[in-house]
This record gives sequence, structure tokens and C-alpha cells, in this order.
Amino acid sequence: MEVSINDNNVDHALRALKRKMQREGVYKDMKIHCHYEKPSEKKARKRMEALRRVKKLNRRNNSTEMTRGRSLTRSY
Repeated sequence: MEVSINDNNVDHALRALKRKMQREGVYKDMKIHCHYEKPSEKKARKRMEALRRVKKLNRRNNSTEMTRGRSLTRSY
């Protein structure tokens, strides 16, 4: 990971580095690997993360469908 420093503005470069690290998931990995995680806890965490991803994707799809004037449920 690389951040350039312009005009000796270290504070701005530090903020940019923190943003990049958060986007990459470095903080999340550090938090997870700080302590030992049992295999059952790891499996449960991965399951919850997958569920969260699916829900987020569904929310995004629902909002785009609603903005287009369509509804996901149809009445016949």
C-alpha cells in the first residue's frame, strides 16, 4: 500500500492511508487475528458475513427496482 505526501502534508497522507486500509479490510483482519478463533466461531462468523452480504445486495436491488417504478411482488 502506498500513499504519496504532497506539500509536506503528513496529516492528509495519514488520513488517506487509513481510508485505504479500511477499504482493504486490514483493520478487520487485525481485529479477527488478534485472538484465537475457534473453528466453530469462525464458521458462524463466515455464515453471518455471507448473510449480511446477501441482505445488502438484496437491499440495493430492491432500491433500484423501486426507483424504476417496478415492484418485486406482482398481483394477478
